[in-house]
Amino acid sequence: MAVVQQLIPAPPERIFEVLSDGWSYSDWVVGTAHIRDVDADWPAPGSQIYHQAGVWPIKLRDKTVVVSSDPPRELVMRPHLWPLGELVVRFTLTPVNERETEVTLEEEMGAGPLRWLRTKADDLMLHHRNREALRRLSDLATRRERKQ
Repeated sequence: MAVVQQLIPAPPERIFEVLSDGWSYSDWVVGTAHIRDVDADWPAPGSQIYHQAGVWPIKLRDKTVVVSSDPPRELVMRPHLWPLGELVVRFTLTPVNERETEVTLEEEMGAGPLRWLRTKADDLMLHHRNREALRRLSDLATRRERKQ
């Protein structure tokens, strides 16, 4: 399992606003190339984002499904990347004070062939990818914070 944490200079509500905007998913999820559609009730449990992942010419068309949502504290999603597998991704938002939030991102393989082929190198790549995802999430949340 890859676990990363970052202190983001925004309240949990602002960060959860970004997570709740399904159309911004490709702006902060590293490797997602295009959002095709978003269920109107995203991020309610069972709702989905339909996306493409990868780079041309190899793009996988799949979806991400919300497993559970507890605004503004936690969001658990299950990104599908078939035929490679599925991930389980958990965001936990812990307020530090009125203006800062510690965001923890946990990611692990939930199903599929990649679940059995994981190595320490894969975990290291996921770690760096998730650090970048939190950096992008922070940029989006703090940009929204400045506009308020």
